[in-house]
Amino acid sequence: MIPKTAHVLSVRRLTHLRSQAGVHFQLMVPKMNLAPGQFVALVGPSGCGKSTLLDILGLTLKPQEIESFSITDHTGPIDLTALGHAELAGVRSKHIGYVLQTGGLLPFLTVRQNIALPLRLNRQKDLGPVDVIAQTLGIKEQLDKLPSFLSGGQRQRVAIARALVHKPEIVLADEPTAAVDELTAREIRDQFKTLSKKLNTTTIMVTHDRSLIKGQVDRIFSFNIERKTRKLTLSTLQEVKTL
Repeated sequence: MIPKTAHVLSVRRLTHLRSQAGVHFQLMVPKMNLAPGQFVALVGPSGCGKSTLLDILGLTLKPQEIESFSITDHTGPIDLTALGHAELAGVRSKHIGYVLQTGGLLPFLTVRQNIALPLRLNRQKDLGPVDVIAQTLGIKEQLDKLPSFLSGGQRQRVAIARALVHKPEIVLADEPTAAVDELTAREIRDQFKTLSKKLNTTTIMVTHDRSLIKGQVDRIFSFNIERKTRKLTLSTLQEVKTL
């Protein structure tokens, strides 16, 4: 168990520049420290750098410059800046869960098999957590079905179950409620939040729906966007108190 006083995720002085047709966009993260079990919202307009930041936090994109970047588990901090591709893949498999906007389920696997993927990737033989988390999310009766036979809300619940089943330190959710109706979105948000707290998992949820997170999250991060020159836009992550 990670001490409540520890930072499960710590990022300091991150810079990433992307360029297209001579136009440059620079993402900057001065500091981002998150505690275990926090439910965090990441908001901002299209093109502000939300997806880029998620890719970096999900260890699928290497930032061009970073002073420090670590994930802490029960053994202590893991310095991610010192790891190679294979080692980062291992950290990603064990310590990070991911929920895509459309669920990202494998269509040829049953619900049970989709949820169990992280357990199998981490060579865990006990698949009992699949039934437990499916029961909690109200999808236990769907376990032997293929994703094509599920509703949009059910597919997102399966994706959430898959992201949380191996009890990762961090879950990254890229607009997980964008493809469902308002009532289902709020139900999914509440279930996601409850499970994250119960498992002491830190969740970072990207959303455009500010009403969905108002009064429901522990912390909110947004972006300060500045046009420095005609060809350079700077987007700086900042924590905000209210929306």
